[in-house]
Amino acid sequence: MVEHDALTATREAYDAAAPAYASLFRDSLRDSPLDRAMLGAFAEVVRASGDGRVADLGCGPGHVTAHLDGLGLEAFGVDAAPAMIKLAREACPSLRFDVGSMAALDIADGVLGGVLSRWSIIHIPPHELAPVFAEFHRVLAPGGHLLVGFWASDASSDTTQVFDHAVAPAYRWCPDRLAEMLRTAGLAEVARMVRAPQPTDRRQFQEVHLLARKAQAEAVA
Repeated sequence: MVEHDALTATREAYDAAAPAYASLFRDSLRDSPLDRAMLGAFAEVVRASGDGRVADLGCGPGHVTAHLDGLGLEAFGVDAAPAMIKLAREACPSLRFDVGSMAALDIADGVLGGVLSRWSIIHIPPHELAPVFAEFHRVLAPGGHLLVGFWASDASSDTTQVFDHAVAPAYRWCPDRLAEMLRTAGLAEVARMVRAPQPTDRRQFQEVHLLARKAQAEAVA
């Protein structure tokens, strides 16, 4: 079977950039109190649902997976780039990390209390994103939560915008449009955090975190 060119190109680019990427972002949460707050809220609602198993999809070198573990979740990481998974396993040997694709997760139906996709959907071509959201819905348990992070398109635009990412081609999304795609996939928006770009940010884009929830199972008559 031939892999999609976008996935192959992204995986190869992150394999090549893995050591530099890990060095750059290893301590990124330390200086990001709003990110830590959103991850903390995510951890709290996941624990409240009764199942603390969480997949960190697009986990990179594993620093956020380790943060989730520190928040009391049973977290594991998945990334398409083998070099990233190698670094994650070296940095966090007590945690589980697997090579895999968000479009075809090797995870059973309805077993996760949470899914985290933090700046990993940005490399997915727009026409391929709906099946990925369907995968997120499939692996979540009823009442499970998804936290997705991405950069917003310009406020005057409701279209997806391509931008020059340092590693691989990437896309910015209109938050309302992305929320609608999540609703179509069966994931209802619960909360949204939008952070304005800071003077020191390399990219002057709004950062968005969307928290969504899979509906509880319908009562049996």
